[in-house]
Amino acid sequence: INSIQPTQAKAAVLRAVGGPFSIEPIRISPPKGDEVLVRIVGVGVCHTDVVCRDSFPVPLPIILGHEGSGVIEAVGDQVTGLKPGDHVVLSFNSCGHCYNCGHDEPASCLQMLPLNFGGAERAADGTIEDDQGAAVRGLFFGQSSFGSYAIARAVNTVKVDDDLPLALLGPLGCGIQTGAGAAMNSLGLQGGQSFIVFGGGAVGLSAVMAAKALGVSPLIVVEPNEARRALALELGASHAFDPFNTEDLVASIREVVPAGANHALDTTGLPKVIANAIDCIMSGGKLGLLGMANPEANVPATLLDLLSKNVTLKPITEGDANPQEFIPRMLALYREGKFPFDKLITTFPFEHINEAMEATESGKAIKPVLTL
Repeated sequence: INSIQPTQAKAAVLRAVGGPFSIEPIRISPPKGDEVLVRIVGVGVCHTDVVCRDSFPVPLPIILGHEGSGVIEAVGDQVTGLKPGDHVVLSFNSCGHCYNCGHDEPASCLQMLPLNFGGAERAADGTIEDDQGAAVRGLFFGQSSFGSYAIARAVNTVKVDDDLPLALLGPLGCGIQTGAGAAMNSLGLQGGQSFIVFGGGAVGLSAVMAAKALGVSPLIVVEPNEARRALALELGASHAFDPFNTEDLVASIREVVPAGANHALDTTGLPKVIANAIDCIMSGGKLGLLGMANPEANVPATLLDLLSKNVTLKPITEGDANPQEFIPRMLALYREGKFPFDKLITTFPFEHINEAMEATESGKAIKPVLTL
């Protein structure tokens, strides 16, 4: 059911590297093909948005935002299973037909980079324009949800129950999914295993919640921020270490897990932290890597180190999750009281997007969510 008229909306448009975002009127042509038009009610701010604003080369002008949640307003003529009025969470884009997508691994889609970071082309002659009629790039991560309306695709639109707190659900599509998926999918944690999370941001704490839900113990967090260490303990961590005020971090962790931990997760992308993580893992264990590293950073281990320690390094994208399956799994745990992701969220009015971005950079907020 589509209007033939463009949708009048407002969006936070990025016109120059480094920002700021400017709230501007835009026009979105109706959804076509497999597209859906979503009225956004909440959208998370992710560190990836900061990186794409400041350094990662995205086409400008562009609308960023990739943790949107909202209500479907209209659908394209190829969409099945979704309809106007459905409450939805938007996740990352995938082609749907490459080898990995065909084997239920959309997070490893062979078109991951161009479809998500480039902002894919819209179906047919679909457009997003500013009030001067000039094109603005959309479909960043298949959504560009820093706005009052967004075009997404059916493949990255996940229907959710109407009684859930819709405005808070957007981060389940990226940051929270990445952390929880790292624990549950990428590393395959099991009850009774031990686990260390380096970094207590939204991704790291989501991994903590998922690991706790699985019955992992000991569950160790390494995080310099005192408030985040306290929250990690509240969310289920058994131990929390301050890396800057622990004389010998590896030795202290080894006191808790003398043989080393079964697995660990680095969310920092810092070589020194990764080196410590490798030294804390038992033979045969895995280290998940999902921190956004400096392009010049190298893995702080030789091949002989990895062979002798028998540690596997596992790069992780989007928690190796299929959003259509994994978002409902997280929400089921949330309903059971085992995945209180809402404790990570601080809300900001949409118009305060630049303030929310600053809160992300400074760490004032673990997971800012803009509400509309």
